[in-house]
Amino acid sequence: MLLINRLAHGLILSVIFAATGTLAAADTNNVRQEDVVYAEVDGHKLPLRLFVPSGVKNPPLVVYIHGGSWRAGSYKSCPLASLTEQGFAVASIEYRFTDVAIFPAQIHDCKGAVRWLRANAGKYGYDASRIGVAGTSAGGHLAVLLGTSAEVADLEGTVGGNLDQSSRVAAVVDYYGPTDFVLRAKTHPERANAQGSSTFDLLGGPAIEKTEQAKRASGVTYVSADDPPLLIVHGDQDKTVYLDQSESIRKAYEAAQLDVDMILVPGGGHGGKVFFTGENLSRVQEFLSRHLRGK
Repeated sequence: MLLINRLAHGLILSVIFAATGTLAAADTNNVRQEDVVYAEVDGHKLPLRLFVPSGVKNPPLVVYIHGGSWRAGSYKSCPLASLTEQGFAVASIEYRFTDVAIFPAQIHDCKGAVRWLRANAGKYGYDASRIGVAGTSAGGHLAVLLGTSAEVADLEGTVGGNLDQSSRVAAVVDYYGPTDFVLRAKTHPERANAQGSSTFDLLGGPAIEKTEQAKRASGVTYVSADDPPLLIVHGDQDKTVYLDQSESIRKAYEAAQLDVDMILVPGGGHGGKVFFTGENLSRVQEFLSRHLRGK
């Protein structure tokens, strides 16, 4: 059955790329790469890195948000840059860490980046009407929040300007990100409530006490009927972000009758090569192609 599934996914991808005419045009040796600063906040520069496949007219754009507990990591590391081989443009973005500012600074930065990317689509040659987002761990949290909190004024901010542009995205891929900090305060208190923990630093205190801030930062809080399709990827042995975080957003999506799917990686921990290769990568590619290309 697993072999049949793999062959089916491969066939789907072949049909998609044949129909769109982008597979042959997108070559890892034929990708324009550029680093730009999309905003500056209180003297703190926020860069992003663009990967645009040459020879592909108006490709859809996937915005990647890195992990690192909201206090580490870099936009320079982008495990989904290989999506250019399938004719996607990719933008890997930076955001302020918790040693600079607590939440909602991080989502303000991400929304500012999406607005900037829309405003500059003509300059760089991707399609502003077909933007998806993917993120790992802390970046998965921000990717889900981007997807569910479209037009929530409190979370929009003004970072980077371009306020005439929308920060709405058309598809979300969440790699093992926290989505429900109220739940996390109960089931994973050492990660949510302990002083010095990543969630404590994000919220400005223990989630068990910062209830309103915990709700405010949780993607599940904002799930509504107009939210974009969601694909969740999570390892069944993840001890850093428990599986119940992905189950929480999945159930919220299902309750709202929204498009949601989940890849459970057997034996998978918190990250690693297995998430970005083979069948798991193929399913992510198929999901993005379906929702950003309409094929």
